[in-house]
Amino acid sequence: MKDFVAKVQEAFQFLKSRLEEMPKIAVITGTGLGAIGESFDANVTIDYLDVPHFPSPTVVSHRGMMRFGKMAHRSVVVMQGRVHLYEGYAPWQVTFSIRVLQALGVQNLILLNAAGGINPAFAPGDIMVIVDHINLTGSNPLVGPNVDQWGPRFPEMTDAYHKALISKVEKAATDAGVQIKRGVYAGLIGPCLETPAEVRFLRLIGCDAVGFSTVQEVIAAAHAKMKVVALSVITNVHDPEHPAPVRVEDVLKTAESGMSKIKAVLESVINSIDDTATG
Repeated sequence: MKDFVAKVQEAFQFLKSRLEEMPKIAVITGTGLGAIGESFDANVTIDYLDVPHFPSPTVVSHRGMMRFGKMAHRSVVVMQGRVHLYEGYAPWQVTFSIRVLQALGVQNLILLNAAGGINPAFAPGDIMVIVDHINLTGSNPLVGPNVDQWGPRFPEMTDAYHKALISKVEKAATDAGVQIKRGVYAGLIGPCLETPAEVRFLRLIGCDAVGFSTVQEVIAAAHAKMKVVALSVITNVHDPEHPAPVRVEDVLKTAESGMSKIKAVLESVINSIDDTATG
């Protein structure tokens, strides 16, 4: 664990030396959503590969770039892409970015992902704000010795998804004329997609959407006492009684089509965040 802490510090020092202003707000984009990082003026762009020890995505559509700049007059970093457990990364590597963001002083974290719909009332292209999750990955980034300066041994998860930020998202969506859903996200390890029996199970336990990311990041962010809000673009809706193959090309296309809705909400939400607040 000491080695992990040292690696985070080295990555932090590398970034700090290249930044004039530390961000207080971070956005991490998921499958098909990386172009959101191009929607604001970045004054510093850094490849993940250039940051010491920073894991780099191996998945198509995850660009692996950090863009620092201003969005809605707030100091923001947009991370284009993430890494996943199914790529062979360990939980501490999947959440390495969260620890570096914590070191940079990020207090508000916005997570974006593409997800499969479990709720039959959903439709492809819907935007869902995550209100809770179920971790079905079988792993947790906090396993092992606790790093006390990062957070408590037993972090509270009842407010892992910050209620005030969820309200800001919903208000921004209403103002922009974007319909938004609420739901519970199931985090699986992947990479194979769900069987019909697994879809029935996920419905039974109260899940509305499913994906292979986000949950590990939220756990680490809750440990770090960050305020988190997460949005899913529903790329397809599973029907266990009439299962159909899901093509990656279709997932990407639908995720990309949801970007305009997310962009309409994102700037308004960021504008409403007091990025000078602490705690």
